[in-house]
This record gives sequence, structure tokens and C-alpha cells, in this order.
Amino acid sequence: MTSFAQYPSLQDRAVLVTGGATGIGATLVEAFVAQGACVGFIDLDATAGQALVARLAGGRHAPVFVGADLTDIAALDRAIATVRGHVGPVKALLNNAANDKRHTTAETTSESWDAGIAVNLKHQFFAAKNVAADMKTNGGGSIVNFGSISWKLKQGGMPVYTTSKAAVQGLTRSLARDFGPFDIRVNTLVPGWVMTEKQTRLWLDDKGREEIARGQCINRPLLPEHIARMALFLAADDSAMCTGQDFIVDGGWA
Repeated sequence: MTSFAQYPSLQDRAVLVTGGATGIGATLVEAFVAQGACVGFIDLDATAGQALVARLAGGRHAPVFVGADLTDIAALDRAIATVRGHVGPVKALLNNAANDKRHTTAETTSESWDAGIAVNLKHQFFAAKNVAADMKTNGGGSIVNFGSISWKLKQGGMPVYTTSKAAVQGLTRSLARDFGPFDIRVNTLVPGWVMTEKQTRLWLDDKGREEIARGQCINRPLLPEHIARMALFLAADDSAMCTGQDFIVDGGWA
């Protein structure tokens, strides 16, 4: 049986995960709970969020779920305040929430552009802005923004998503410089094509499997737990001098 790292610095640490009810986010919540962290997560899917809380209730600290629409910044701020009230000042933020809905250039409107930017980029900035106040007061912290290799691969069929994910890496570098004097680390975790239930149900077909086999150096499924293990490292004190960087977990594709 394979065993993986335990990070003592994560025990009792207040961790916030956006988009934590399903997919990669749910695996992040599970991984941090297993480390003994105090985890709060925000998501629009109340049913999945409550089910995850029930499943993980036996941990050192049961996770706290807050239902909110992250594209509504006032609602996001209220949700973070609620999480803070349960777990304390946030020490690690995992900006995971996103939606890779496929869309063509021709069908993209001004309204759909703004909606795509809101769900894939805007909330990352405002969540980071919010929790930075906690981190400045409490001796630092770690912000992990989630990117994607999709734009690196020149993937078509979702221009707003790929634009947003490319911009995440610029956001990371800017915040790393601004927050560095307060010992706040900001990095981008860049996943490849992760085989979540949603991805396999909606997008994965024989052509996709061929692309993975051709693109990845390691030809086996990239899973949410592979992403979570990197997130644990970036949130822990072990990565104390890592900031402004891209950490790519994609099986060697990009």
C-alpha cells in the first residue's frame, strides 16, 4: 500500500477551498481534512456540499460548508466571513472554483464573456483580497490559484475559459509581489486534464483518450488526488520559499 506525506503544519490550520463540493474541490476538502486541518468550503451545490460534510464528519475537524454564488462578490465576502467564524482566520486559500463549459467564439456574447470571467477569474482575486487581511495579521499564509494547461496547449472551443486561465498566472505573479512583504505566498497550481466524474461524463471520448495517450508522458489517468497532493505541499510550511511560481501537474503534457 502506498503512503503519502503528512504535513504537521497543516494540523489545525484554517483552510478555505472555493468550489469544494464536487470534483477536484471535494478531493481537496477531503485531503485537508485528513491532514487535521480546519476546512471551510464554498460552493453553489448545496446538496453535494452537505453530503461531503456528512461523509467527512469523523475527521479531527469536520469541514464547514457554506452555500454561495462565488460570482456575486458580496455573497462571496459573506461566505468567507461565515467560514472565518467557524474555523478562524484563514491561513491557506485554495482558489479552485471554475467552469470549463465549452463555447464557440461565434456564440460568445458580452454577457457570456463577463459571466465566464466571473466564474473562472474574478472571484480568485476577490477571495485573495479578502483573506489577505487575515494572513497579514497572523504572520503570513498561502494562496493557491488554480490555472489550467488548456491555454498552453492552444485548446479551442472555450475562449473565455482559456483566457481566464491564462490570466490566473498573471494574477498570481502580481499578488506574489504585493503580498510577499507580509510572508504571504501566492502560487498557481496548473492541472492537466483531470479525470473527475464530470469530465468523464461530459467530455471524455475515444478521441480524448487518444489525445491523452499522445500528450502525456505518463500515460495513465490524471486524478483529483494527484492535484490535491500538490495543493497540500503548497499550503504547508514545507513550501515556505515558493511564491510567484507555476506548479504543473499534468503527466508531462504541457
